[in-house]
Amino acid sequence: MSVQPQYLEFILEQLGGLGGVTSRRMFGGVGLYSGELFFGLIDDDTLFFKTNASNSAEYESRHMPRFMPPANRPMGPMGYHQVPADIIEDAEVLVSWARKAVAVALASHAAKARPAAVAKRKPAAAAKKARAKKKPRRR
Repeated sequence: MSVQPQYLEFILEQLGGLGGVTSRRMFGGVGLYSGELFFGLIDDDTLFFKTNASNSAEYESRHMPRFMPPANRPMGPMGYHQVPADIIEDAEVLVSWARKAVAVALASHAAKARPAAVAKRKPAAAAKKARAKKKPRRR
């Protein structure tokens, strides 16, 4: 699970057109971020981008494998697919694929934020109903 500094530097250079991409070491690999959105990772000098139903067909049609965590962390396949080598070599196309991965990360982030917002509103809605029940009836 190592990442060679030269490979990381190459990937960051190729992603330069995306703007604002940062990397953070994690679990022996490297996480790729656009702002605070985690959209990709590098593990064993292999690039993976975040996927869902909106972009996974591009990877699956090329038979690209999904990211699998190490054997000592048996979580099964995760929502990341390996990026094809020819895509990595073409910076313009790589940035296009990266934008789709960022959009997936944004959608995932928004979906996680919605339940928290709903949970915060539920007590207020319940309190409103309780107050409505306590109001005296007019005759």
